[in-house]
Amino acid sequence: MAVPSDEHERTLAFAEIALQQIKALRQPASPRNFEIWYQYATGYNPELNRSINETLAQKGTLGDADIDLIYNTYLSPSRVSDRLDRLGTRMAGEIKQVLDMIDTAAGSATSYSASLADASEKLQGASDDLQGGNDGTALRAVIELLVNGAKQMETSNKTLEARLSASRQEIEQLQQNLETVRNESLTDPLTTLANRKFFDSELRKFVADAKASNEPLTLLMSDVDNFKAFNDKFGHLTGDQVLRLVAMAVKQNVKGQDIAARYGGEEFAVALPKTALRSAITVADHIRRAVMNKELMKRSSGERLGRVTISIGVALLRPTDTPQSLIERADKCLYAAKRGGRNRVVCESDAEADENAKVLSARVA
Repeated sequence: MAVPSDEHERTLAFAEIALQQIKALRQPASPRNFEIWYQYATGYNPELNRSINETLAQKGTLGDADIDLIYNTYLSPSRVSDRLDRLGTRMAGEIKQVLDMIDTAAGSATSYSASLADASEKLQGASDDLQGGNDGTALRAVIELLVNGAKQMETSNKTLEARLSASRQEIEQLQQNLETVRNESLTDPLTTLANRKFFDSELRKFVADAKASNEPLTLLMSDVDNFKAFNDKFGHLTGDQVLRLVAMAVKQNVKGQDIAARYGGEEFAVALPKTALRSAITVADHIRRAVMNKELMKRSSGERLGRVTISIGVALLRPTDTPQSLIERADKCLYAAKRGGRNRVVCESDAEADENAKVLSARVA
């Protein structure tokens, strides 16, 4: 699919900003440095921007150690994998301890069984002694043996119970940490919507389920209108505020079974399983109106910055569709909405009518 001209210009603008920063700080134009400054220019990773700004405020520059730290903290592909590896190692260690405790408990039980067997034999001997007229010394010895064995077993069980309880708590904490890391790897940090990785995975499942059950599936692709101009005028922090505003409008208009994601940059995607085209258009228009009706204000000064709008394309799954072809058709509807004046919802029939009108106009001309 061809990259739209506004997307082409926007990404070139980000690249130019990145190169300017590299030149200003006289840094090597390495792929890693370019990636850091490109991410900084987009403003999509607020924690990275905050870290860079604080370092520049303190030192006036970024040294090699600073670059290493920022890259490894915010951009390194191995960052989440490293955390998962550490948690996995801790989980494996804790499970080994539990297995060792079970082995110890089994050994204690075996020892206790042997003691009981020994006591049983001695008890038989003590019984013979009593019948022979002895004073019961042997019987008392057997009873003491049983009591001591029971006390040792009780102590061992209490120790095992305490250690198992502690291990259970540790494993539960590790499971929570693993779930946190998993969620981080599938969530966009700025908007808290799903990220593209998670969305693509869920869309594949939705498409397979819809075909198997013969239920409808619709896809919304939306894009913030004139976002680059807004970002250039008011700055990246305000641009982030716009993206969070759109994300909030999306969240307020989707149901539990729907999946909403920040698909990339200022583009958002919503998959609506078991939702017909007409209903999906209604959802899309509710999202569009929710965004349009909110006025932005600059938090630092209270200055009114006006309103933003979004354009939305809507496509319905066809029997021959793949996830990618469904996305492409929704994208075409989105670009038709842009061409039609922005701040509107366009579905496939509208987009096709728009294309037919263009063809007819060209023939008449």
